Amino acid sequence: MELETLFSLASALALSGWVALLATPLLPRLSQIYAGIIVPAALATLYAGLVLAFWSSSHGGFGSLAAVAELFATPQVLLAGWVHYLAFDLLVGAWQVRQARAEGIGFLVLLPCLALTFLFGPIGLLLFLGLRAANWLAPRQAAQTGVTP
Repeated sequence: MELETLFSLASALALSGWVALLATPLLPRLSQIYAGIIVPAALATLYAGLVLAFWSSSHGGFGSLAAVAELFATPQVLLAGWVHYLAFDLLVGAWQVRQARAEGIGFLVLLPCLALTFLFGPIGLLLFLGLRAANWLAPRQAAQTGVTP
C-alpha cells in the first residue's frame, strides 16, 4: 500500500477517535472503548508493522538532533513517527476524558484541553493538568477559608 494512502487512513482513523471523544457525553462507554482502546490499538499495530518493516533499513537514531533528522528523512520511518503521535495523542485525550469524568470536571471545560491535545499534544496535556490541579485545590481552599464555592 502507498505511504500516502497509509498516512490518510491513519489520520482519518485517529480523527474518528477524536470525534468519538466529542460524543462522550452521549455515549461515554462506547466512546472510551473506541477512542481509548480500539483506535489506539489499530494505530499501534500499524506503527509496529512500519517499524518492523523499515527500521533496519533506515539511517540515523536518537543520539542527537541531527541523527533524529536523518532517521525521519526516511519516509517510512517518518510515517511511523506520525502514527506514533496519532496513537499517543488520542490515548492522552481519552485519558483526559476519563479523568475529567471521574473528578467531576465538566465536559465543556475539558473541550479546550482536548482541542489543544489534538493540535499540540503536550500543551493540551499541560492545560489539563493545570485544570485538574485547580479543580483539586478549589475545595481545599474553600474548606480552609470557610467559603463554599
